[in-house]
Amino acid sequence: MKRFLTLTLALLMVFTMVAGFSACKKKDEKSDFAEIKEKGYFVCGITVYAPMNYFDEDGNLIGFDTEFAQAVAKELDLEVKFQIINWPNKYLELEGGSIDVIWNGFTYGEEKDGVSRTEYVDFTHAYLENRQCIVTKADKVATLNTKDSFKGLNGAAEGGSSGEGVAIELAGDENKIAKFTAQSAALMEVVSGNADFAVIDYQMAKAMVGQGDYATLSINNAYEPASEVYAIGCRKGSDFTAEINKAIEKLSENGTLAALAEKYGLTNDLIPNIGKAE
Repeated sequence: MKRFLTLTLALLMVFTMVAGFSACKKKDEKSDFAEIKEKGYFVCGITVYAPMNYFDEDGNLIGFDTEFAQAVAKELDLEVKFQIINWPNKYLELEGGSIDVIWNGFTYGEEKDGVSRTEYVDFTHAYLENRQCIVTKADKVATLNTKDSFKGLNGAAEGGSSGEGVAIELAGDENKIAKFTAQSAALMEVVSGNADFAVIDYQMAKAMVGQGDYATLSINNAYEPASEVYAIGCRKGSDFTAEINKAIEKLSENGTLAALAEKYGLTNDLIPNIGKAE
């Protein structure tokens, strides 16, 4: 009996020490936002496309999301850095800590396997409306005029994007869809004739299709997927989400976002009274 009591007491002491160590560890761990404040900056994971994040003629990164992120950083007394990522790896980059947010025309919605993106990230307030849209050569718009007319055709999309799922739906076969690391590359696949259509963000299509390298292309309204909204993706459980939301609400109220939307031709897509209308 004495030996049993001695063993029991020993186990209780071990348990108490482990529990105490765990509690101390949790107490000492910094929150996500505290770590960001300590280093003085946060990193946005982006890809390059107008009008969200793109380079001007002098090589400066500009765009609605670029300036939006800079404005949020200023509100939070931080700096912001931008890192171009391979979009299909966005969640690995976020969880691995190489980026702190996914901020690049990132929409609520599902991945191509039907899993909600909310399973992977915590979203901030939505700030812009968007949808996926089909792009074809301009001389194909008259014949590719129904959703069914895309069945069996070769498509292109950015891998891991909402557009990839829509492209697969249209073609009816994932093997018919070429996947790229950038939406601009998907457009060039149509320009070259290697793909019959591409599916990209409407905001990008509106800004780029029919101009420059994409002069032979046109937005094709044969099928319009459901509308989406842009938001910023933060790590699951991160307290940085709430801090960004506070900044977004202020920038919405004081007119900063409205001015950026006007600058980049997004006024009609900007969500008003962010944080109050949700």
